[in-house]
Amino acid sequence: MTARVDPNLHREIARFGGHDVDLCMNCGNCTAICPLSEESGGSFPRRVIHLLQVGRTEKLMQTVDPWLCYYCGECSESCPRDANPGETMMATRRYLTARYDWTGLAGLFYRSAAAEIAALALVGLFVAALFVLFHGPVITGHVELNTFAPVHWVELGDLVMAAALTFFLLTNAARMAWMFMGGTEMFKISPAVYLRQVPVFLSHFFTQKRWRRCGSGGSQKRWLTHVILVSGYLSMLTLVLVLLRWFQTDRVYAVYNPQRLWGYYATAALLYGTVNFMVSRWRKADPMHRFSEASDWIFLVMLFLTALTGIVMHALRIAGLPMATYIAYVIHLAIAVPMLVVEVPFGKWAHLFYRPLALYLTSVKEAGASRVKAPVEAAA
Repeated sequence: MTARVDPNLHREIARFGGHDVDLCMNCGNCTAICPLSEESGGSFPRRVIHLLQVGRTEKLMQTVDPWLCYYCGECSESCPRDANPGETMMATRRYLTARYDWTGLAGLFYRSAAAEIAALALVGLFVAALFVLFHGPVITGHVELNTFAPVHWVELGDLVMAAALTFFLLTNAARMAWMFMGGTEMFKISPAVYLRQVPVFLSHFFTQKRWRRCGSGGSQKRWLTHVILVSGYLSMLTLVLVLLRWFQTDRVYAVYNPQRLWGYYATAALLYGTVNFMVSRWRKADPMHRFSEASDWIFLVMLFLTALTGIVMHALRIAGLPMATYIAYVIHLAIAVPMLVVEVPFGKWAHLFYRPLALYLTSVKEAGASRVKAPVEAAA
């Protein structure tokens, strides 16, 4: 059986930030020091680098290894050739995200910061133009946000956006599953096996629990910060996409009302998480933040501005400043909408979905293989 190779694969990875693949001599030091290497048969992350060097694209698509890495940086710090295996794993995840995306936009945005910024700007301008052309009556005597921006129209826009995001994310996820499971091989596993392994996806999606065993020192703190950031992100999505009628109201509530408390938590979690990670990237304090691509910064800045403009708009609303509130609301949505439209299916956020999906598909593979093996052993 012959294996098809791509001699340009390592050069392609370099376009996604993996510039030091050729420096690796496969000594195995990275595998020896990685606390998670035993989960991939003792060859992680060495195996991924080898696949990149020899151009085994198809094999790369079918291994979970790139998604096992949480980039603690211990492998890069201990590498005798300064080959930065941790950054290579990060670049490989960007490359895989681009391969899963059938539109080609993910690859374009990862390779070109100008293209990503232009896409964010165009979507933002479109949102602002909608409000300029179709806003409701402007009440200046007092704040009536739901008159200026009728909640049922905003909710309709949210539902359309959510449907589009779901379509792109799920179709890309289907492409990932097709590549990861080996094409038609995925249909040889019983649907019951896929259903039984769903808790694996949910567990890793909401907790990223493997991160707690990654690296040493501040690993627990980085994991907790990440969990807080994700909880704020998911809270924001839930309030805006699912509970908007309950959340966007002109009635004055006390600070202890549920929607206000939940909104405060989401804002605080987003601001804390984004500022923490931006400061770490700026200072290059952690190994995982010593090498940053433009896409890393763009995602964090957009998420930070979304939370900041949201709380500023809320403060202006409480202060009873009508025009300032309406303008701040438009600015807030002109940042939040492109952040969701661009980053969820095509950018950095997609990692949050693909990582647990890869672990889920791996568990499906293992469960499916054990069900096939058991009858064979019984017959023998």
